[in-house]
Amino acid sequence: VCLPLLRLGLHRMDLVRYPKKYQEIIEKWAAEYELDPHILYAVVRTESGFDPDAVSDAGARGLMQITEETFAWIKLKCAPYEEITFDDLFDPDVNVRFGAYFISRSLERYGGDLSTAAAAYHSGWGTVDRLLEEGYSADGVTLNGYPYPQMNFYVYKINRSYDKYTQLYGE
Repeated sequence: VCLPLLRLGLHRMDLVRYPKKYQEIIEKWAAEYELDPHILYAVVRTESGFDPDAVSDAGARGLMQITEETFAWIKLKCAPYEEITFDDLFDPDVNVRFGAYFISRSLERYGGDLSTAAAAYHSGWGTVDRLLEEGYSADGVTLNGYPYPQMNFYVYKINRSYDKYTQLYGE
């Protein structure tokens, strides 16, 4: 009798720890960019803990913690004629739209490999491309190691969150 109740309690705790906040926004942009929404939930959870007003030490903003440099690049690619400013990254819809775009392009660039795309989201394409050239890859497209502790931990957290979202909410 106790074991099923314990499992139910753990499941409920996991649902609290891995929420689907901003579900309408996240699922809209996941569909737009043909992404598994669990990837976006994992990134938002890892980056900001679902706090739309989060600001990092590096000045990254919003739910998906986008820096000003990355914002400018994404804006050129997907919203060049829209009146969107860096301050608009505090708007969950704008932030998730831009973050989803970057994740989708990263997945395309790195053969659909979530770990390599996560490393790129964390450290930038330039860093990942350099690591690929330096031999941290067997195929030249995906990383098979993460030489920096912060990058390694970030990739671990993204994968762990993604796996947990998939386990809790299904495929």
